Amino acid sequence: MIRWIQTISRGAAGLLAVAILILSFVPPSHRPVTDVSHSMEHFGSFLATGFAFGFGYPSRPLALALALAASCGVIEVVQLWIPGRHARLSDFMLDAAATIIGVGIAYMATRARPMQKIETRS
Repeated sequence: MIRWIQTISRGAAGLLAVAILILSFVPPSHRPVTDVSHSMEHFGSFLATGFAFGFGYPSRPLALALALAASCGVIEVVQLWIPGRHARLSDFMLDAAATIIGVGIAYMATRARPMQKIETRS
């Protein structure tokens, strides 16, 4: 993989992880409001995070996917103790699935080989 893509992906992964933590732990009144549904916000955020981590750290995709899915569970559990926040099993399942899909897409993209041109003889 091209080194600069990996470096940018690592930076993006860190920024996305920090953004998710902040948005997950602040009171709901401090979160930005979008026109996108709650589920789509979660899916998009965690998909992008899994994708960035997958490109940034491509050597062990299974361990990475499991660690990211576990972190989704930790975020939901911590929300039990934050006033105004709610831990939801559905959020955990959506977030974990999105991160795993993101890592999977990155894995497939880093393993893909360009199709070779087939030469034909006349």
